[in-house]
Amino acid sequence: MKLKITITGPKVHDVGYRYFLLGIAMSNRIRMFEAHNMRSSEGQAVLAFADGDEEAIKVFCAQVETERPARSEVSNIIFDDFLGEVMRIGEYAQFCATIQLNKAISVLLDMRDDMKEVGKNTAVTPQILEEIKAVRKNTNLIPQIEANTDAIPQIKANTDSIPQVLGEIKGLRDDIQPGYANNLRQVQADVRAIKERLGMQ
Repeated sequence: MKLKITITGPKVHDVGYRYFLLGIAMSNRIRMFEAHNMRSSEGQAVLAFADGDEEAIKVFCAQVETERPARSEVSNIIFDDFLGEVMRIGEYAQFCATIQLNKAISVLLDMRDDMKEVGKNTAVTPQILEEIKAVRKNTNLIPQIEANTDAIPQIKANTDSIPQVLGEIKGLRDDIQPGYANNLRQVQADVRAIKERLGMQ
């Protein structure tokens, strides 16, 4: 029995749908199978062809209707009879490996280029190590600095008396002010008296 399966939806490409279908076909001992990514008026499509024992094809169809690859989004699945040739499943598996290898080549080339860049950047590593050693040398001073900070509680104890000293100074100023006021009034009275005698009023 030969069959054509059309699977359409917003996300049926780049989710492993063809390999998913290949796995179902193999598990049902279907000897002739192939699948291809296509574009349709509805968007993305996977077109699959299967040829095998009628019972195996029925089980295959039931699984295709109910099972989906992770991350796929399917809108419609159509099963039609097919009269054309279908690739042997082993040949199709080799075809898939070739497609994946072709995709992997560009990724591997990118990785190689990235590794070259990493190699260039590691040339700076000795300089960074020297800077780290310099920082480590500076951290050797920390115990010495810590020893100098031992006097901080004593300094704090001495500064605790500052509010008391300020209060005493303010009290002295309050004591002095009335005397200054009296002296200033006396000076003003004396200046007035001198002006009167001199006739400067």
